[in-house]
Amino acid sequence: MRIPSDRDFPSRLRSAAVTARVGLWLGICFGLAFVTGLVSHYAQVPDQPVPFPASPAWGYRVTQGVHVISGTAAVPLLLVKLWTVYPRLFLRPPRALRAAAVDATERASIGALVAGAVFLLASGLANSAQWYPWAFSFRATHYAVAWITIGALVVHVAVKLPVIRHALGADVEDTTHDRPTATEPGVLSRRGLLRTTWLATGVAVLVTAGSTVPVLRRVSVFGVRSGDGPAGIPINKSARAAGVTATATSAAWRLEVVRGASTLSFTRDQLLAMPQATHELPIACVEGWSASGSWTGVPVRSLLDLAGVPEGSDVRVVSLQQSGHYRETLLQANFADDPRTLLALALDGETLAVDHGYPARLMAPDRPGVLQTKWVTRLEVDA
Repeated sequence: MRIPSDRDFPSRLRSAAVTARVGLWLGICFGLAFVTGLVSHYAQVPDQPVPFPASPAWGYRVTQGVHVISGTAAVPLLLVKLWTVYPRLFLRPPRALRAAAVDATERASIGALVAGAVFLLASGLANSAQWYPWAFSFRATHYAVAWITIGALVVHVAVKLPVIRHALGADVEDTTHDRPTATEPGVLSRRGLLRTTWLATGVAVLVTAGSTVPVLRRVSVFGVRSGDGPAGIPINKSARAAGVTATATSAAWRLEVVRGASTLSFTRDQLLAMPQATHELPIACVEGWSASGSWTGVPVRSLLDLAGVPEGSDVRVVSLQQSGHYRETLLQANFADDPRTLLALALDGETLAVDHGYPARLMAPDRPGVLQTKWVTRLEVDA
């Protein structure tokens, strides 16, 4: 089996003119996904030097939606870009030392960029479908690989910037940077290939974005968990999967508010007898889906006041579930003091479903869904 050579790829479609235009939009998608990914990662960091904002309430919903949508749009763009540059892998390196060093740097950055991009997009899509065929931490690994990929992208753009600038400034049919062997017409024209790429990207977004954009849910046939679940709010983990069905529905359940050595205990009926507040709040998950609901319950600040907890205190929220990364979460002080942060007891005027966190769950504005703790049994403050 012989190794392919540059002559085996004679299509004029594999040109810098096409690659630069597809690469521009791919870079925009990667940039959006990277920035919004940093937002999502920071929102889940327990010790934040600068507190994550509680307003606007829909902020995280928008940034995470943009993250997943831009990542989805990048898939067809990446496939087309790889197809256009594939023949360059078989070009012989230049003999001149300086040119060879630049070529080696370019190839190394491309290797890291392609490997990182494929990993990020493949694992991101798997995460959206809640399919985890790996043993590593998705969040930590995704975050680390994102930095490597963006670093490789910056190096690649720096090396190719003169070619990119010229290709974008010239007509799409310009052949200045074409390989000498790329002389045969393709099935499509270059403009036809680009239009097909934009169409494929638009379709990819349209059939998935309904997870975040409610108006698209009728056409987003591949949108994961688009409006299913009690009250139209999707469910990531059921009470059965969390192993809390019996404890959550038991008459023995109590909410404990703990401040140091002092503990207050409340039944659900006692919580229902307290002044209730209702707020329209979105719940948005890292998988990319989001939905809004009208949540009713006791403001967390009211419970903390009963326990004498001063404003500006962080609160540890403990769930009935016995395992999992998020059975305990830290509610930062700005969220705990926000009047919209509820120990929710009802959703859309109905008793909270057990799969939505009955007998009580945390609902706070502008907070990732994984931190909106379900089946809450304790609120703890150290002092």
